[in-house]
Order: sequence, then C-alpha cells, then structure tokens
Amino acid sequence: MVNKEVYYSDYLQLDKILSTQVPESRIAGNEAHDEMLFIIVHQAYELWFKQILHELASICTIMSAPKVNDNSPAIYTVVHRFDRIIEILRLLVQQVNIIETMTPLDFLDFRNMLRPASGFQSFQFKMIEASLGLKFDQRHGQGYYLSQLRQEHKEIIGDIESKPSVIELINSWLERMPYFDVEEYWTGYVTGSGTTFGGHIFWGDYRDAYSNSLVEAEKDNLEDFDKLFFDDQYNSDRSLSAKAKRSALFIMLYRDYPILQMPYKLLNGLLEIDELMATWRYRHMNMVHRMIGKRIGTGGSSGKDYLKASLEKHYIFSEIAELTSFLIERRNLPHLSANLESKLGFVH
Repeated sequence: MVNKEVYYSDYLQLDKILSTQVPESRIAGNEAHDEMLFIIVHQAYELWFKQILHELASICTIMSAPKVNDNSPAIYTVVHRFDRIIEILRLLVQQVNIIETMTPLDFLDFRNMLRPASGFQSFQFKMIEASLGLKFDQRHGQGYYLSQLRQEHKEIIGDIESKPSVIELINSWLERMPYFDVEEYWTGYVTGSGTTFGGHIFWGDYRDAYSNSLVEAEKDNLEDFDKLFFDDQYNSDRSLSAKAKRSALFIMLYRDYPILQMPYKLLNGLLEIDELMATWRYRHMNMVHRMIGKRIGTGGSSGKDYLKASLEKHYIFSEIAELTSFLIERRNLPHLSANLESKLGFVH
C-alpha cells in the first residue's frame, strides 16, 4: 500500500484554525488591535486543555485496572503522562506573561463587547478539575457556577464527575499496596518500641519515633496522626482513606528503595499539578486586578475576590500534601526486615 502524500497545512487543517480569530470589535467596525492577541491566547489555552484531558483519560484507563504493578511500564507511563501535564501547566502559567503585554486601556477598547462571555465558561478547564477530583459540592460559588454554563456543558462535566476521578483511582491504588498484608515481609523485623498500633508492629514503632520527633508546640500532631492514619470514621468523607494515607506515607518515607521511586514520583507529580494550577489561578487573579481593578468581571463575577476564594478552595490533592507533617528524619526510620528490603529492590 502506498501512503498518500501529506501536506503540512492540510494535516494541521490550518485553513480552519487560522480563520477562527474573528474580533468582535472588527464586526462592530472599529477593530481593537489587542483583541486578536486576546483571542489567540485563549484559543491556545483551550488547545492545551484538550491535550491535558487526553492525557488524563489515558491515565484513568491505566489506573482503573484491577492491579497496577508498581514495577512495570504501566506505572512509568502514568508518571510520564503526569509529567507532560506538569510541563503544559508550566507553559500555561508563562502564557500569562504574553497577555499582560496588553494594558488596561488596550483591554477597554473591546472589553464591553465580550459581555456576558467569561473565561469562567471554559468548560474544558472544569472538565480537567472534575477529572482530577474536584466535585461540584466542593466548588466555590456554586450558584454562579450553574448560572454561567450552558446545559450541555453542565452535563458533560457531570458525566465526568460520575466516573472515578484521579484522586479516587489514586486512593484505590494506594489501598492495594500489599506490604502490610503479607506476614512474611515482616519476618525478622526488629521492633524498637515493642508495641503494636493500628494492628501492626511497624506503626507502633513509627508512631513512637514520630512522637519523639515533636517539639512541645507540636504535641497535638500526635492526635492528628491517629485520626488521619487510623480512624476510618474520621476519613469517611475525605478523599483518601486511612489505609491509603498509610500507604502514601510509607512511600514518602521509603522512597529511596527502587520499587517505591516511581510511586513517589507519581504522588509528587500530583502535588506539583495542584501547585501549578494554584499558581495559574494566582497569576490570573493578579492579572484581573491589574486590568480591571475592583470592577465586575464580564461574566458578572466579583472579579478578583471570586478568583481569590476559588484559589484557596480548589486544591484537589491537599490530603497528600498534609502528609508531610508526619515525616521524620531518615536516620530515625524503623529498619525494615531483609525480606521486605529485598521485595523493595534493595539487595544486600
């Protein structure tokens, strides 16, 4: 079979793409120079949002498998695709620099022609948030949210919310970590405290070591430790179960073992995604304040105040971030048994 010849502009369908920049000010007969920039920047955002959704769909498919081998190409692929999302988000943060070359007066040349359109109506961005794990009942300004989106877009986002999100799949993956369920891994383990906590001798030792690491002003952390890692009722309405948190903490503590390096990169990648999305919201908030001050957004929101509130509330992986409060120094970690060290890839 002879492959057909492919021409660059035909392959990219540039005739379609390059004809979609139609400034409202041009239609009105008095074209504002910077409206072209405004359109292209936002179209570029939406194209990158589409790529992020493509990556997330693939990640969710892999993580939905009944078993995900932490020492397999599957987990590497997940980490690699999260890394790609991270690089895209970095680019999106930097893209704010380009739109900030537009001055407030430049924006006013066409701003009122955009009403009631708003960047808030980017349903693809909300699809990303929903895919990662932000549910409707966790959103800031739910009434405004419902009033701004078309019904078909609400349904698309609702459909995504009805499926397992990244944070839910991460919870299931962490709950399947087998190291505390296999007795032979702990044969030969030498206990330090001699006490069992949460049904396992390791956690008795770790809790004792963690307690000894706390200064007087941090003593309440021990109560939080018990709730977060061993109280199923306390965690029942949270994103991660107590068992999943124990697994995540174990990965963070013993990340230097070969088999835990990819799982650690995965967890760290989620934190980076949260940080970059918050950074993007922060840059957007400051850009809006710079452009319109205290005026109402084109979509009717309170502008900067709305963006600030959503920035603070829309962290998705904060329960992973809070686990760093419960780390101790490497030198004080309980020594694992030879059997478990061998399983984790450390061979004497």
